[in-house]
Amino acid sequence: MGTPKPALLSDPEITIALATLPEWSREGDAITRTVKAPTFLDGIEIVRKVATAAEAADHHPDIDIRWRTVRFTLSTHSAGGLTANDTTLAHTIDEIIG
Repeated sequence: MGTPKPALLSDPEITIALATLPEWSREGDAITRTVKAPTFLDGIEIVRKVATAAEAADHHPDIDIRWRTVRFTLSTHSAGGLTANDTTLAHTIDEIIG
């Protein structure tokens, strides 16, 4: 049988979720957050910590690193959009960034 796909969030559910994630914004079927780290190595450390948390959650963000700027993009590709997995990981990323 396979693992069932997570349920997509409705537009109102996404709006409510983003109210608790003020640093995140919606871009189509994804949410994004950009962080400017104090140094390049600090940015890499943030990515390392997020990667560890993402691996534990078995839900992986797209990550773009440009010197000290790190951009996270979350979407549940298997479901075709945003799910609770994305908002949960967004909260985890917020906790890591502090």
